[in-house]
Amino acid sequence: MPGNEAGSAVTEMTYRQALHDTLRAEMLRDESVFLIGEEIGIFEGSYKITAGLLEEFGPRRVRDTPISEEGFVGAAIGAAMLGLRPVVELMTINFSLLAIDQIVNHAAKIHAMFGGQIAVPMVIRTPGGGGQQLGATHSQNIEVYYAHIPGLKVVAPSTPADAKGLLASAIRDSDPVLLVENLALYNTKGQVPEGEHLTEIGRAAVAREGSDVTVVAYSHTVGIALDVATRLQAEGISVEVVDLRSLRPLDRSTVCASVRKTTRAVVIEDDWLSYGVGAEVVATIQEGAFYSLDAPVRRVAAAEVPLPYSKSLESAALPDARDLVKVIRETLDATGFAASGDRCA
Repeated sequence: MPGNEAGSAVTEMTYRQALHDTLRAEMLRDESVFLIGEEIGIFEGSYKITAGLLEEFGPRRVRDTPISEEGFVGAAIGAAMLGLRPVVELMTINFSLLAIDQIVNHAAKIHAMFGGQIAVPMVIRTPGGGGQQLGATHSQNIEVYYAHIPGLKVVAPSTPADAKGLLASAIRDSDPVLLVENLALYNTKGQVPEGEHLTEIGRAAVAREGSDVTVVAYSHTVGIALDVATRLQAEGISVEVVDLRSLRPLDRSTVCASVRKTTRAVVIEDDWLSYGVGAEVVATIQEGAFYSLDAPVRRVAAAEVPLPYSKSLESAALPDARDLVKVIRETLDATGFAASGDRCA
């Protein structure tokens, strides 16, 4: 899949702007692409991703809907079956539960149940994640629900460049794709390739190379991992960071190759510990890199509680850099890494 060539021009922009510009570019490129969702037109979306698009493309291609997730997700599925490429915006991934029958029993299964005769080329864009004091029912990371479902693809870009590349790839894909955007990322900035830029769905990225321990992360936690890697580098600890980018399909080979190199692994996610993406990554490492491990794989995750509204309690429930540093040091200590010095003390 084509992407940014070495030396190509880049522009610094926010994650939010990268999503907006990609939607506009794909709508200009392909007239079958249209947007549908609550308040995405006149109001320009809850997070202003669709700002100006109603004015430019008109109500036929930027469709405001009633507050009925089951209804407009179902309408998008029907449109996709008939050859259009809808991009659905859900105000929050928590509201996807109101359309879960449409997503799981229709979008994900129609291609197989119709013997491959019908495709469902649609994208569902939705923000998720905690840390914004939105309460327990608006702060969840439930993408693992959908990553569990064959027939769906699930991606979670952590950078503006991947927001552009994965969204463009998702729109052009012949299968339904859920694109998860963590709320904490919208205002983050990064270098984004200009022009055509596609990121392959199902391919993880080594966001930072290292030799002592692999940290596997996705979405918002990639930034935490990179910050920790920089901090520990000053202490002589070399951390490799693997950004999953795609949860289904999951790039198991990149994860295992990294762990075989570093011989130690820690997985961090914003979701709850039990039955999560991290658990699947640990199983992947166990099956694909077990004989390279010098210590058990460790996990860092959110407290298993409905997320509190109180800012102090919410912060305590979510994983942060201190939690990750602690677990990395414990993992290294378990292998005698600190025996010759005090850098892990």
